[in-house]
Amino acid sequence: MVNSSRVHLDNFMRAAACSMAPQAKVLDAGAGIAPYRHYFSHTCYESADFCQVQKDYGKITHVCDLSAIPVPADRYDVILLTQVIEHLPDPNGVLCELYRILKPGGRLWFSGPLFYPEHEQPYDFQRFTQFGFKRLFTTAGFQVEKLEWLEGYAGTVSFQLRLAGQLLPGSPAAYGGGLVGVASAIGVAAMRPAFATLAWLLAAADVRRKWTESGYCKNYCGIARKP
Repeated sequence: MVNSSRVHLDNFMRAAACSMAPQAKVLDAGAGIAPYRHYFSHTCYESADFCQVQKDYGKITHVCDLSAIPVPADRYDVILLTQVIEHLPDPNGVLCELYRILKPGGRLWFSGPLFYPEHEQPYDFQRFTQFGFKRLFTTAGFQVEKLEWLEGYAGTVSFQLRLAGQLLPGSPAAYGGGLVGVASAIGVAAMRPAFATLAWLLAAADVRRKWTESGYCKNYCGIARKP
């Protein structure tokens, strides 16, 4: 299954890396397994994470809360904050800390979900609209230079169809029983192959062209600058 969100996020991180001069200092905040580290081999790459979720982590430079990173002010040229902000109980406090350690004129490349199931429980606290993102970053002192959909609406629908095919129950009782329950269970069973096929097609189409004229995205991405 093509995951267009991962394709677009990968491209977004490659663009971040290409924007950086050799030996520039970059912090991957909430790095997790650090899946984009290889794009920043020409830079002085560091990572930070609290390492409390039961999952694999990459080699983390600073094991700490992101609201208190043990480095001096104005240290980094670029900070990455990808698919992390929903896991922060105090996102404003973290953004203020990232503002502190970013050099004047430095940029923060970020992404985060609008439409996505809860994950990494219990460390999943919020979702943000485009206006929520703008308010968060401007309140912390940043200037938002770019804010856009990470994927198009076809990518969102592809994701929902894939989940529907996996998660919709097959029991008539789950739909209230009776004629409606039986018909619903039969309909879901009959549609599962169609869900999977259409999910694949829409994801592939979203990689080719992001449709943003209607619907809604799964994630937003953007660039914020410290004046």
